[in-house]
Amino acid sequence: MPDLPLLTDEERAIYEWQMWVPGVGEEGQRRLKAASVLISRVGGLGGLVALELAAAGVGRLVLAHAGDVKPSDLNRQLLQTHDSLGKPRVESMVRRLQDLNPRCEIVAIAENVSTANADDLVSRADYIVDAAPLFQERLALNAAAMKACKPMVECAMHTLEASVTTFIPGKTGCLACYVPEVPPTWKREFPVFGAVSGAAACIGAAEIIKLITGIGQPLAGQMISMNLASMEFRKVRLPQRADCTVCN
Repeated sequence: MPDLPLLTDEERAIYEWQMWVPGVGEEGQRRLKAASVLISRVGGLGGLVALELAAAGVGRLVLAHAGDVKPSDLNRQLLQTHDSLGKPRVESMVRRLQDLNPRCEIVAIAENVSTANADDLVSRADYIVDAAPLFQERLALNAAAMKACKPMVECAMHTLEASVTTFIPGKTGCLACYVPEVPPTWKREFPVFGAVSGAAACIGAAEIIKLITGIGQPLAGQMISMNLASMEFRKVRLPQRADCTVCN
């Protein structure tokens, strides 16, 4: 493992229990330390993805989220606090994540993903997590990730329902195969409980950990859908369109 960073004694002590997971060991932990992950929108969903990945020892997190903290953020955005109200979201993100893991490099960018910046943002990381509320952002990030041949974990929620899927260039379809254009009725603001966002976020973080370490089986073109009102879960295979102009 000559190209992977070494673990310190402190890191071995912190990550000991997860290194006991079959297939992880020291090599898997070194892979996590070497990895970089871009998270688009670091709110109720993406914020918990960031917390879980920082706790797992991912070496570098690139966080893209614009705007200042609002009162309506505080029911779900666990990286924000009351004393952050009116301040840029990225400030609290960096502080809270570094409190948890000062060894993790945090790159905070006070921008939301767009067609203008998606390629640049994707170029900064090895793996992509999409947790944006708007399909304009999701589709722009999807196009950039497919072009750069980087895996993307897609996390979403609405009311008491949530879903997670993983797109791997060259092996699966992409978001544009499933949602080729922006749904006309979709809005940025929608009903949301933080606990539902958190359920999707933890599964999304687990997908990234599997991709980095090689353990388990990523969803890879399958979507897990959760209805937390009825506690019904199902897994469906997403389409891979031969005529998709993004991934084919």
